Amino acid sequence: MTFTNTIPPGSTLLVTGATGYVGGRLVPLLLDKGYRVRCLARTPRKLEDRAWADRVEIVQGDAEDPESVRNAMRGCDGAYYLVHSMRSSRDFREHDHSLAQTFADAATAEGVRRVVYLGGLGETGADLSPHLASRRDVEEVLRTSSAQVTVLRAAIILGSGSASFEILRYLVERLPVMVTPRWVDTECQPVAIRTVLHYLTATLTTPETAGETLDIGGLDAMPYKDLMRTMAEELGLPRRLIIPVPVLTPKLSSLWIGLVTPVSPRIARPLAEGLRNRVVCRDDRARTLMPSDDPEIPSTARLAIRNALSHINARQVETSWSAAGPIPDAGLPTGADQPGAPQPGDPDWAGGTVFTDQRCIAIDSDPQRVFDAVCRVGGGHGYYAADLLWRVRGWMDQFIGGPGLRRGRRDPEHVRYGEALDFWRVTGIDRPERLHLTAEMWVPGTATLEFTTDAGDGQSNDHESTALTMTARFRPSGLLGLVYWYAVLPLHHVVFRGMLHGIKRAAETPPLEPEASATGHADR
Repeated sequence: MTFTNTIPPGSTLLVTGATGYVGGRLVPLLLDKGYRVRCLARTPRKLEDRAWADRVEIVQGDAEDPESVRNAMRGCDGAYYLVHSMRSSRDFREHDHSLAQTFADAATAEGVRRVVYLGGLGETGADLSPHLASRRDVEEVLRTSSAQVTVLRAAIILGSGSASFEILRYLVERLPVMVTPRWVDTECQPVAIRTVLHYLTATLTTPETAGETLDIGGLDAMPYKDLMRTMAEELGLPRRLIIPVPVLTPKLSSLWIGLVTPVSPRIARPLAEGLRNRVVCRDDRARTLMPSDDPEIPSTARLAIRNALSHINARQVETSWSAAGPIPDAGLPTGADQPGAPQPGDPDWAGGTVFTDQRCIAIDSDPQRVFDAVCRVGGGHGYYAADLLWRVRGWMDQFIGGPGLRRGRRDPEHVRYGEALDFWRVTGIDRPERLHLTAEMWVPGTATLEFTTDAGDGQSNDHESTALTMTARFRPSGLLGLVYWYAVLPLHHVVFRGMLHGIKRAAETPPLEPEASATGHADR
C-alpha cells in the first residue's frame, strides 16, 4: 500500500502550468531528482528557451480539451495541477470547475496514481472570497478522480518575479506614505517559493501526504503591514507610514494596486480578496511530515525577501508572473509576408489596410551583437531614444487600465518567447535574425513591432556589417484607428529613428571586460 501512495524517482510525471511562475521552477527540480517529466503546454514554444527544454517531453494541448489532457496523462504515474484561472469575469468559477473536472476525469481514465494541487490558504467557511472559494471547489473536483490527491494550500508566495512579491516591493518602493485598505491588518503567513517547491516535490515520496490537505507557510505570521515594513527595511528605505482606511474594497484595492505596481487589477483582485480572510496555517503537519535540512531554503518572510532581492540584483530571475497567459494573436503579416494587404470585405476606412512604417540602418557590427542590443529594449534600459515620450505613452495606457511600462522585463539582457517587455509581448524570436513584438497597450487596432537583421557581405570593410530593419505595423479598428495612426505618425521619425541610432551606437560600442559571474542558486 505504501508503494501505491508514493511516486519514486524514475517515474513519469505530468506538469500542467509549466509555462507559469511555479511550474517553470518545479520542472527542473523534478528532473534533478530523477523523474521523467512531461509538460502540457498550449504554446510549446514558450518552453523552448528553458535550459531544461531538451530534457522533458512537451505535449501541445489545451487544458480545456479532454482529449489533449488524456493524451498528456497517458503513461504518467503522477500529475501536478498548477492551473489557476485569473479571470475577472463572472464565469471564472465555472471555468475553474470545468478545467478541474477535465483533469480529474483524465486522471481516472489513464490510471494516474497521485495528483498534487497547489491551492490557496485561508480559513474555511461561507465568508471566503470568490476566488478562494473557487480554489476550494477545485480541490473537491480533483478528489472525484481515482487518484490519491494531495492539496497544498499556500498564501503569499515570496520569490523573485512572483506577483505577490512584485506588489509588495513596488508598494513599498513608491509610496513612503500609504493610505491602505483595511486588509493590511489581516494576519498572513508568507512562504518562500523555495519552500513551496520543497513541499511540491517531497510529497511524492511521503506516503502520509497522500489524500491529505496540508497548509504550507513560513515560520512567521504577521499583518500585511508588518510585511511591508520588513520589505522597506530589506530595501534600505526609511520606515513607511501606513494609514489603513475602511472604504477601500477589494475591487478598489485591486485598482489601486494596478495603479502603483506592475501587476494588473485583473491579477491583483484575487490576491487582494484573499487577504480579506485570515490566511495562516492551521497546523504544522506539512513541516512535520516533510522536514527540510536545506540551509538555502528561507524559513522566514525576512529571509525570503532578502533572498528574492539578491536574485533580482544578480539577474537570476528564473520565471516571472508576467510571462504566464496566452500569447496574443496579432493577425498581421510578419517577416517575408507582404505587408499592407487589404483584408477581404473590409474597406480602408474600416481598418482593412495594414499601415507600415519601415526603416533600415547599417551597423558596423556582427548580427549577434546587433540582436543583443535590440533585445535590451524596454524595462529599466528604456528605448534608446525619446524615453520621455515612451513614458508619457505608458502613463496614458496605465490611466485607461492598460499595463503601461510597469511590467518591465524578467531579465535586462535576455528575452524569451512569450515574455512581457513593458506593454509589449514577445510573439516571435529567431536568434539572431528576428524579434517580433505585439502591443498589449490599448490601441484602437492591432500593432506590432519587428526587428530583423541581415548580415552584409563584408567585402568593402575590414569588419562585419549588419543591416537592421525595424518595421512597425498597425491595423486600425474603424475611424478611431485611422485617427490614431495619423496622429502618432509624425512622432515615428523621432521615436523610431532615435531607437535605431541608439541600437547602432550600442552594437558598435566595444564590450566591456566581463565581470565575475554571480554565484549561487536561483530562488526557485
